[in-house]
Amino acid sequence: MNPLKRKGLWRVTAGGRVGVVVLCGLLAGVLVGRARADSAPSAAAGAAATSPPDVFAGVARVVAIGDIHGDFERLQQALRLCKLTDAQDQWIGGKTHLVQTGDVLDRGPDSKKAMDLLMALESSARKAGGAVHALIGNHEFMTMTGDLRYVSNGELAAFGAGPRATAVGSAPGAEFPAYSAAFATTGKYGKWILTHNAVLKINDTLFMHGGLSPRYLNRKLRDINDSVRAELAGLRDYRTGVGADPEGPLWFRGLAESLQEQILQAFLGELGRAQGSQRIVMGHTIQERGITLRAGDRLALIDVGMSRWTLGGAPSCLLLERTPKGEQVSILK
Repeated sequence: MNPLKRKGLWRVTAGGRVGVVVLCGLLAGVLVGRARADSAPSAAAGAAATSPPDVFAGVARVVAIGDIHGDFERLQQALRLCKLTDAQDQWIGGKTHLVQTGDVLDRGPDSKKAMDLLMALESSARKAGGAVHALIGNHEFMTMTGDLRYVSNGELAAFGAGPRATAVGSAPGAEFPAYSAAFATTGKYGKWILTHNAVLKINDTLFMHGGLSPRYLNRKLRDINDSVRAELAGLRDYRTGVGADPEGPLWFRGLAESLQEQILQAFLGELGRAQGSQRIVMGHTIQERGITLRAGDRLALIDVGMSRWTLGGAPSCLLLERTPKGEQVSILK
């Protein structure tokens, strides 16, 4: 059985708000001193010397964009909205750091074009003193581990593969060697994904795709990121690791649900003590009314369903800017 489906902790359920119950139960353990770092061994230690940096300080301007899901045109629109690229898709963001919180892949037809653009922007932003951080989302993890339930015919065709024998959302009923090769550890896009992080800290803000459950609250970012990359590289069993864990940073939805204010504030307080972070920014859970800020601006939910193959929400981004009066948080759409 696919480990990504073995638990329902990441789902927003109509009846029980499962994620909230799990979060509150685990948080209670944190608050009475029983929380501890996840004890999984770091089999990726050998790769640590080449691990990309996952902590950045002194960044004056940060832009965060949520799930893309194969909609290249909406990605273009979001980048231009935030004044990161011009009409020719060239980087004009200077020293800005762009964080794309994962799920470039699946559902829509143009993931390949979106990845190619992000690859080009990584290089040009670096030359300008900025950075592009494309985080690993659950759909990148699924694709690299062979779960192709959500790959569309258009996406397959871009790689000279397909079509599917079944509807999107179910097992595709066929194998696609050309597509799978591109996301193998030796393939162009697989190698690219392996240079990325699952969790990133810029100034005092954490960025990730899904969310940080209490189980991972005290775990070092480097250990989380090395573990996810090791699982994707075949150095660890991906079925039982961080990347497939419903409470892990690629899948957890508990923080995106309707938490009581005191529970959320308590968690954010523990987050600050454990990770030195005052804010957490996440994608993964669609916000039908646009980017959502909670607890002031300490929790930001930025998946607006921008792809026309999900909700078709308006292109949007979260902007974090340092000013003489402190960090200013704003939403552009």
